[in-house]
Amino acid sequence: MTPDTHLLDVVRKIEAFGRSNDSRETERARRMLNLERDTAELIHILVRSSRRKRILEIGTSNGYSAIWFADALRGIPGSQRLITLERDREKVEQARLNIASAGLSDQIEILEGSATELVKTLPGPFDCVFFDADRISAPEQLRLLVPKLENDALLLADNILSHPEEVAGYLKEFDHLSEFITTTATVGKGLHIAYRS
Repeated sequence: MTPDTHLLDVVRKIEAFGRSNDSRETERARRMLNLERDTAELIHILVRSSRRKRILEIGTSNGYSAIWFADALRGIPGSQRLITLERDREKVEQARLNIASAGLSDQIEILEGSATELVKTLPGPFDCVFFDADRISAPEQLRLLVPKLENDALLLADNILSHPEEVAGYLKEFDHLSEFITTTATVGKGLHIAYRS
């Protein structure tokens, strides 16, 4: 099921805003750093086809990828609301507006604060986690989340090809997680896919 016309219109507006904003901003924290469209479409397909039901996203930004995740969850029996984490208050507000515009407010829960601290408090279980925030803290977040994962778990991480030094610690964690099969899809900035069944 592809996103409907209204949702695609919202997505296009967010993409245009992100490109315009990021071309002007020199400070990384003020950039939106949205996923590339082909990465978002691949994630949509992965979530939909594997019938994920309880997803955690680390790094909301302005809600672009959350919209893709939540749309993929629609129609999957037993699926729950997407939980997404963001520490920047301005981005949280932008995300809420964009998500409302897409008609997905009831399907997405945004938690504001430090992702690592929030992850400690979340009970799980999750069958899918998307890492797209502070790449340096991702290894600790992964370690905290492993006990909170369903046996059938899908882990996704962006920026694998664009920031190899920063994601090295995250990838190294899989040396100790031999039950996962992994690959990197060469779309966008590189999407790491890890699956445990």
